[in-house]
Amino acid sequence: MDDLTLVVPAKNEAETLPTVLKDLEKYKLNTIVVLEKEDINTIDAIKNLNCKILYQEGLGYGDALIQGINNVNTKYFCIFNADGSFLSRELKEMYKYLKEYDFDFVFGSRYMKNGYSEDDTIITLIGNRIFSFLGKIFFSLEISDILYTYVMGDTEKAKGLEMKEKKFAFCVELPIKAKKRGHKLISIPSYEKPRIAGRKKVNAFKDGLIILFSMIKFFIFK
Repeated sequence: MDDLTLVVPAKNEAETLPTVLKDLEKYKLNTIVVLEKEDINTIDAIKNLNCKILYQEGLGYGDALIQGINNVNTKYFCIFNADGSFLSRELKEMYKYLKEYDFDFVFGSRYMKNGYSEDDTIITLIGNRIFSFLGKIFFSLEISDILYTYVMGDTEKAKGLEMKEKKFAFCVELPIKAKKRGHKLISIPSYEKPRIAGRKKVNAFKDGLIILFSMIKFFIFK
């Protein structure tokens, strides 16, 4: 998988990210970690590991991912969490759907058969179900886990989406714009592990409203 680059947004992940990066060493791929230059603890924890450190110029989860994807030089990219919740062995299956089955974007789903989450709460579960339903109704998105950003895809096609959402609304912007451009999308089962340390950085209600307003915006301005 030397034509694949992982984009890892990180914020205060000194406890978890070294473990994640060491686990990834068994794969032949590239890794870009995007973080704030003030995050000294995380930088010190990973500076001797096999990754490229990219200092985030703006703020927000989406901003980190946009900057990271725009700096990918390989054919494929994959968004990969820094908190240890993603199973690295699923990378091979996602990669197969791009290489052998000719899909443009592959989305991990915790809600398909053989998918599961040990990190979901009842609030995030209900919210994700609602937003996934809205995606299906208003954008014909056959994605059962729209807010889960274990996503792999074609780098140039992702760059061509010209994504703008700087916060967590990036989660819905990517599949909605990809669908509108006529790209081939698919969901496959994914198993989310409990994060190694720390709390979720998502505020369920605040970020949920931001995501909802963004979906309304994408629907109105077709």
